[in-house]
Amino acid sequence: MPEAIATPKTKTSATAGHLPAAVFQELEIAKDETNLFHQTIEQVLIASQLVGLKHHQQIIVAQPLNEIMVHFPVLMDDGHHELFKGYRVQHNNALGPYKGGIRYHPQVNLDDIKALAVLMTMKCSLVRIPFGGAKGGVKCNPRDLSPDELMRVTRRFCSAISNQIGPDYDIPAPDVGTNAQIMAWFADTYAQTSPEHERHDTLRIVTGKPVGMGGSAGREKATGQGMVDVLKEMLPELGIDLARMTFSLIGFGNVGGWTARLFNELGATLVAVLDDTGAIHNDRGIDSGALRKHVGAAGGVAGFQEAEQISTDEFYSVAVDVFIPAALEQMIGPEKARLINAKVIAEAANAPTTPKGDAVLKQRGIEILPAILCNAGGVTVSYFEWVQNKSSVYWTLDEVDERLNTHMVLAARRVKVARVKYECDTRTATYCAALERIGKVYDLRGVFP
Repeated sequence: MPEAIATPKTKTSATAGHLPAAVFQELEIAKDETNLFHQTIEQVLIASQLVGLKHHQQIIVAQPLNEIMVHFPVLMDDGHHELFKGYRVQHNNALGPYKGGIRYHPQVNLDDIKALAVLMTMKCSLVRIPFGGAKGGVKCNPRDLSPDELMRVTRRFCSAISNQIGPDYDIPAPDVGTNAQIMAWFADTYAQTSPEHERHDTLRIVTGKPVGMGGSAGREKATGQGMVDVLKEMLPELGIDLARMTFSLIGFGNVGGWTARLFNELGATLVAVLDDTGAIHNDRGIDSGALRKHVGAAGGVAGFQEAEQISTDEFYSVAVDVFIPAALEQMIGPEKARLINAKVIAEAANAPTTPKGDAVLKQRGIEILPAILCNAGGVTVSYFEWVQNKSSVYWTLDEVDERLNTHMVLAARRVKVARVKYECDTRTATYCAALERIGKVYDLRGVFP
């Protein structure tokens, strides 16, 4: 059992339920405790009450502005056409153009995309970049598609939603199951289907592009780098020396791989990793570079010869200073939360902890550093890429890293201030710090008409 970390006495327990329930009833939302969107909105509404958001502002942030669903046929390699379902949810643009990734995954569904769009709104507000929140996805398994099929799915999806996005209106980016190559296809399709006199400025339609096609230095590692910047700021007051800490990871894709590499370079020791192929453990440390080569060749961590193969429950029970979920949503429920043997959970994935799992972790005295703080480096460097494209300039990696560090450190400090100001847990504090800004903007703008 980890040593409990001192936390402020919270105000949230007395109010957690009344306000969200009233808003859910007003908006005719039948609450489902397993629904990610409902979970997310409930957390947002609890924080909105603490910061004093007006009623009309609460109901605005409780629902997306636009929910777009499309169906589009794609020619497959064997000559038949398959019908795909895609989504683009635009939650809020009070702070600026919609911004958010596109994921390709078999479990993509509307409510999950809505939840992720809400989180993107909060994330952009927290790190003070002039974007609102959106998210998109296609229900498919990219591993089952050939490169040509993947290209055609991407081009057809872009074509299907092209009237609802734009370089100054809604700017997609990579997410789970997508990458820089997919963004290149997406940008090219948007350019080819735009009027010729507008094509000079169409590269800004997506971020996360290859550097040779207008992408930014540092974008690939941005989420991991942002995580490092946040933990440098947050861990000392939690009694953890980053240079000596031990950590474990769920997921070893782009975010997990870069997080491991950057922490290794600072002296931290990776001792366990879990992905969809299995789990590995080595108390003496796992070399992130060697593991990255293995995953590239084998498709997952299973079979890595420099570590012991362990069960999933054994992985969750490995003693570490920091436990980093960097895969999909909802992976830490109450059962897994009871197994975790860590001082801190640092969420690199979006919403990896369920509310019931969250409650167990709090009860056990395990500090949680939430995703909208920890993984905001990706969208921040996406903003940098968009600015560079708009200005026709390119920044060096050092410039990008320096600017990113400023945004992440200030965001972490806002959370620490909000935690004391509102006497709440860290997760609620991140929402409070984000909602303060959104509320101020709505107070200034008003509501048309």
